[in-house]
Amino acid sequence: MKAAPSFPVVKPSSLLPVIAIVLAAAIFVVDTVTDLEIAVPVFYTAVILISVRFCTRRGVIFVGLGCIGLTLLSDILTPQTSTSAAGIINTTISVLAIVSITYLVLKTEAAERSVYEARAQLAHVARVTTLGELTASLAHEVNQPITATVANATAGLRWLSAEPPDLDEARAAIERIVRDANRAGTIVGRVRGLTKRAPAQKVPCDINDVILEIATLTSSEFYKRHVKLRTELPRDLPKANADPVQLQQVVLNLVMNAVESMDAVPEAKRSLFIGSARNPAGGITVTVRDTGLGLKGDEDAERIFAPFYTTKSNGMGLGLTITQSIVESHGGRIWAEANTPKGMVFRFTLPDMPGTS
Repeated sequence: MKAAPSFPVVKPSSLLPVIAIVLAAAIFVVDTVTDLEIAVPVFYTAVILISVRFCTRRGVIFVGLGCIGLTLLSDILTPQTSTSAAGIINTTISVLAIVSITYLVLKTEAAERSVYEARAQLAHVARVTTLGELTASLAHEVNQPITATVANATAGLRWLSAEPPDLDEARAAIERIVRDANRAGTIVGRVRGLTKRAPAQKVPCDINDVILEIATLTSSEFYKRHVKLRTELPRDLPKANADPVQLQQVVLNLVMNAVESMDAVPEAKRSLFIGSARNPAGGITVTVRDTGLGLKGDEDAERIFAPFYTTKSNGMGLGLTITQSIVESHGGRIWAEANTPKGMVFRFTLPDMPGTS
């Protein structure tokens, strides 16, 4: 049985330059064959709006200047051209429209960039604040391999001082030292990654790796608060096109909210579930489910992602807002619902990368 022929997948964004060129050419032809009293060049504004999707700031300016040049060239080439007042007025209006829309597009793009930078700065502050709350747990995580390293170093010296020296035992102790040092370095590297202030970089990302890294960073917090963690992370998930540090922040926010919400329930009932799954509609779904107190009513459910709204006495009300912003900037969505019989369930989706399913 022959396999079905495969065709290259064309992304919509790769067609935009072609669409813009074809549209500009069509407008130029129509403008050239019609009378100047018809303001056809005004439609060049559509070309400029399309160019924003694939051009840099300088590129948009060049597109605007090109549209003005095509407008003036069309006036020269228009058959039976006239210098009537109506023709001059329409050409002037068209040029002003092109200049105005180019200016407004650039201003809007600059404003959006400022908002994005402010949001990224706020997310960084929130991430560092969360890590500050985990200082004791992180110190414990780092202290464990350091203590083990000291113990193995002492044992290694003892084996080397024996008569005769036990080289096999000494070698095994040194191997344990290397393993524990690497473990400490990995923990420090994860913390440094979360504290870095760097622009978002979307790369093929394994959501399960993100979840496991956060589970490792917060493992002492689970132990200290007597929270039983259960994970369900299938290995056949597609990769997401995402920024790993931002996804770590999303998972960290949800996990810490869940852990803190269980402080008021008996220790025997504190349970946290983190799972990932393939979404039947496409993409990946991540679930964080706790057995905490949950929400007080419908009002909390409606406002839970609102800025500065919090049910915690010492909360800033920004964690879930930033979490929602990050998820939506990756093309996904996040929602919350009540867990049965008690607690909360947070779920968020991420689109997968083409070719990784």
